[in-house]
Amino acid sequence: MTKEIYLAGGCFWGTARLFSLVPGVVSTIAGYANSLVANPTYREVCTGLTNAAETVKVTYNPDLVGLSDLIYLYFRSIDPLSLNRQGNDVGTQYRTGIYYTDPADAEVVDSMLATLQRRHKEPLAVESGLLENFYPAEEYHQDYLVKNPGGYCHVNPELFKEARNMKPRETAGNAAELRSRLTPMQWEVTQNGATEPPFVNEYDHEFRKGIYVDITDGTPLFLSSRKYNSGCGWPAFTRPVTPDIVKELTDTSYGRVRTEIRASRSGSHLGHVFPDGPAEDGGLRYCINSAALRFIPLEDMEKEGYGEYISLIDK
Repeated sequence: MTKEIYLAGGCFWGTARLFSLVPGVVSTIAGYANSLVANPTYREVCTGLTNAAETVKVTYNPDLVGLSDLIYLYFRSIDPLSLNRQGNDVGTQYRTGIYYTDPADAEVVDSMLATLQRRHKEPLAVESGLLENFYPAEEYHQDYLVKNPGGYCHVNPELFKEARNMKPRETAGNAAELRSRLTPMQWEVTQNGATEPPFVNEYDHEFRKGIYVDITDGTPLFLSSRKYNSGCGWPAFTRPVTPDIVKELTDTSYGRVRTEIRASRSGSHLGHVFPDGPAEDGGLRYCINSAALRFIPLEDMEKEGYGEYISLIDK
């Protein structure tokens, strides 16, 4: 199974080369997206009259590299605040954008753009939306930096090394079976470490009694009695069911150092833990993605196989 995403990141020579190095990427094609003219030439695109954007079609294996991985690398390859300019290239054809053909990808793309926006005071200049059209560029543009190793490229050379050294994702169990029962957001969060939008997720305002289990394998993770309204926009808990049910890792994404939380059994990404929780209950805030959880109300816990945890709900 393969998927595709279309990334406009300035001159397509560097963008195509960057993503071609990522393990799990099957192919990259330089081309022109969302053109007003069918099959435009490079000369026509450079006039600005076609409204086409230099774009790279990235075809990838989602079991080896996540959409969120690709978008995060893309963010680091551009100046997201620059309008119609990247590096030395100026013009509407060099605008930045993320275009998709699968409407289910919209939630992941929008969520990651929202996360990036929270890091900046100025509005982002990155377009996003369904792809209108895509026309491959002339042959001499394909694999340009392979054919011309010394050719112009606006992408930081260090990113090429990082792309080449990215580790393929490992999905526990049957990836196809897991993908079939998870939404795209649940997949990207649990398997690829994405973060869902704040405040509009499923369990931010859920305060009924019950238990929260791992969406991938049903392992009990958090009790409603340890959930509180932190105002952060995601479900917040003071502690997991037991300390060993989660594991901590260092997360340096988006230029910050945070403590990532993963489920010990499934390895699923859950969220992060911060030292700003209620002091009377340990002082920690487990900020967890709703997409990583399934909530089982108290009245359903017995029939769902979680009866042994009922006595813990009010403790």
